[in-house]
Amino acid sequence: MTAEPVLEVQALSKSYGEREAVRSVSFSLRRGEVFGLLGPNGAGKTTTIGVIAGILAPSSGTVRCAGALGLVPQRVALYPSLTAEENLDFFGRLYGLSKSEARARRDQLLELSGLSKRAQQRVAEFSDGMKRRLNLACGVVHAPEVLLLDEPTVGVDPQSRERIYDSLTALAAEGMALLLTTHYMDEAERLCDRLVIMDEGSLIAEGSVEELVARSSLERSLELQLERPPNERLARRLSALGAHPENERTYLLTGKDKLRALPDLLAFVASEGNEVQELNVHRPNLGDVFLQLTGKGLRD
Repeated sequence: MTAEPVLEVQALSKSYGEREAVRSVSFSLRRGEVFGLLGPNGAGKTTTIGVIAGILAPSSGTVRCAGALGLVPQRVALYPSLTAEENLDFFGRLYGLSKSEARARRDQLLELSGLSKRAQQRVAEFSDGMKRRLNLACGVVHAPEVLLLDEPTVGVDPQSRERIYDSLTALAAEGMALLLTTHYMDEAERLCDRLVIMDEGSLIAEGSVEELVARSSLERSLELQLERPPNERLARRLSALGAHPENERTYLLTGKDKLRALPDLLAFVASEGNEVQELNVHRPNLGDVFLQLTGKGLRD
């Protein structure tokens, strides 16, 4: 039996005058699920998060949440003149925790975010990565059923990113449902159980990473780098196989039929007195699907 959703978004739309920023968006989250909201700049991700959080009023549609919401905004929302533990105490008390409950939760979250040794340091002295980690901790101080995260790792160092990933994985394992926006494809592949891709305010794809790749028309490709430019006979053979030249020594072959011809091609390369210096197989990934669906044009 399918678990009941803890967050359900139905036909959600948000307009600013004549401009429709979000257009009839629907999806749901289950307990313990990490759900990604991907899209290029201006796709409507942050607006969607804002409406779900109650910061923005929807033009139409509904949002239902079975419990408390937490929000980790893209812009760090901390008091720089307070210490890490003072920030956590403040937000804990704001959410109605008793003094002892707030203290216990504070210590737990400082440990989770790797900031226990910096507990009494003012946030103004923190690195960007430390601020991001504390920003996450303050967003879950009240142990919400659903956590909204808008670009939670933007601009952080690799070590802080790893710590944030570990924290999010731990929160999901405890049963918290996570909805995160990101434009990092590796982040989505690593964290998300399911995701949707948005473009120009609409959902254009939904599923797990594996499902989205499988549904695409993308095929495996092989990059072949020769020791030196091919002679005329080898160039004709490569052309007949449909190999696309990337430069004078490197060729790209795409499709299963091309890959099946590889053993004969390698033998022919050797017979023509050339050598293959490097072979790289590329399997379609989420980034490839994203570009196929949204295009490669820059979005400002």
